[in-house]
Amino acid sequence: MIRALVTGGASPIGAAICRRLAVAGMHIVVHSHTGPERAAGLVRSLIDAGSSAETICCDLGDFEATARVLAPVLESGPLQVIVHNAGVHDDVPLAGMSERQWRDVIAVSLDGFFAVTRPGLLPMMATRWGRIIAISSVSAIMGNRGQVNYAAAKAGLIGAVRSLAREVASRGVTVNTVAPGLIASPALDAVLDARRIAELVPMRRAGTPEEVADLVDFLASPRAAYITGQTISINGGIA
Repeated sequence: MIRALVTGGASPIGAAICRRLAVAGMHIVVHSHTGPERAAGLVRSLIDAGSSAETICCDLGDFEATARVLAPVLESGPLQVIVHNAGVHDDVPLAGMSERQWRDVIAVSLDGFFAVTRPGLLPMMATRWGRIIAISSVSAIMGNRGQVNYAAAKAGLIGAVRSLAREVASRGVTVNTVAPGLIASPALDAVLDARRIAELVPMRRAGTPEEVADLVDFLASPRAAYITGQTISINGGIA
């Protein structure tokens, strides 16, 4: 059975990805940091549905803690799918941004990619098959006021993916980035109403977590074996 790690697995997009990959027959390792109860509930629902799943909890910005948590997971076998979905917002114009706001956002998205990918990379490569997928953002492509930290972190993922894809392609491992736009969630509902979303997005609606999960599922499948080093946007035409 293919084993898949999804960071930020308890978030709306993360949970949709976990469910979709579970339907594809994978064992799901659901990572969380601030939402362990939600992650545990998701794992219970996956198991109740007949899938195989477990949960881990750590701060991805802490390399040593992440390595300790991943060690027993990797002892059970290689991870052949890694989906780095975890990310945080702390929006404020750069002129008023604190060092902590800069570092915290970078730590989860960009440092977190390193923290989870490096330990799992050699075991994955040894199987001669793997899929690494980083969830970026439309902010990395077009920018957004008040999100210099977030856009920098998510744009960094794009560069990391392009380089890593070249390093591991000969081992049957693909590395790609998915860049969602406005995706329905409680967080989006708190800042934009349906009218404003319709003004911003040519398709006149927000995307759904399930639509993002379908794209990730494709990239994680044998059908995407010749796609690597790419950034694929899913944003309703906003950029």
